[in-house]
Amino acid sequence: MIKILTAIIYFSILPSGQTSINPAPENSRSEWKTLVQSNYSIEYPSTWELNKGGQMGTSFILFSPLDSEKDTFKENVNLMVQDLGKENIDLNRYTEISEGQIKTLLTNSDLIESKRIKKSDGEFHKIIYTGDQGVFHLKFEQYYWVIDSKAYVLTFTSEEEKFATYSETGEKILNSFSIK
Repeated sequence: MIKILTAIIYFSILPSGQTSINPAPENSRSEWKTLVQSNYSIEYPSTWELNKGGQMGTSFILFSPLDSEKDTFKENVNLMVQDLGKENIDLNRYTEISEGQIKTLLTNSDLIESKRIKKSDGEFHKIIYTGDQGVFHLKFEQYYWVIDSKAYVLTFTSEEEKFATYSETGEKILNSFSIK
């Protein structure tokens, strides 16, 4: 379990290579695509790149376009689904373990927010934190669900200085996520 949580946090902080450049955040839902899988669905801007290659155990990664020639980090959203098997781990315990891993694995980590969100279709836990990875000072918004012995970890990662620019789009992506 600890190894998988470590991979979740580590993968969320990896920078990515350069490709397209687009400084404008996506706001119009008409310019969005939908990824539908057997156990979940999610919406994302059409300008973001979908990668379903499964790197580091992810179900998918969505990469934003770079916003300038000098940009070296693509903001991203990724999903990891962890089979908890016979572990008796509920959402409270999963959150507790994850918060401990953040403090252990990230340099200069700071847990900004940790709260339970209840909606008509269930509940999840939301955390926001910052930390350093190499030359990057990053900010993360992460949602946790524990359903039927599986943990779903959905993470939005941004350079901290660009978080305000990308947070509206990042949260729209996160909030479009639905578990079937």
